[in-house]
Amino acid sequence: MPLTPLDIHNKEFAKGFRGYDEDDVNEFLDQIIKDYELVIREKKELKDQVNQLNEKLSHFSNIETTLNKSILVAQETAEEVKENAKKESKLIIKEAEKNADRIINEALHKSRKISLEVEELKKQAKVFRTRLKMLVEAQLDLIENDDWDGLFQTEIDELEEREAEPSNY
Repeated sequence: MPLTPLDIHNKEFAKGFRGYDEDDVNEFLDQIIKDYELVIREKKELKDQVNQLNEKLSHFSNIETTLNKSILVAQETAEEVKENAKKESKLIIKEAEKNADRIINEALHKSRKISLEVEELKKQAKVFRTRLKMLVEAQLDLIENDDWDGLFQTEIDELEEREAEPSNY
């Protein structure tokens, strides 16, 4: 066990016949006690400071460990988000391509249907034109027929006969 200042203070030396000067020894011991107390106090303060610094170091080490773990988790999360975004973008692209194909197919189907309808309308228009032409030609033939002259002649003759008849009124 180390000496304490009290141990030094209480230390008594045996007296000899021609020993040291007691006042010089006591003065020297007092000086040693003061210096020793100072060293002990400084040692205690340094020990406390080392303990505080060790606590801070431990605290900062914990923070560093936590930050490193957080960084790793953040990196992993970022990678997951990135992968999920890639997968989602691929799905969106596939869905868009499917929709585009569907729209194109529907447009082609409608286009074919409209083309068929246009062809059918053209055929019907040709048939209508042919029938109308035949009807107009038939009507022209009817108008150019000599039967009209006979019809007009018959009417005029009848009118003249009516005028020639005496009136019974």
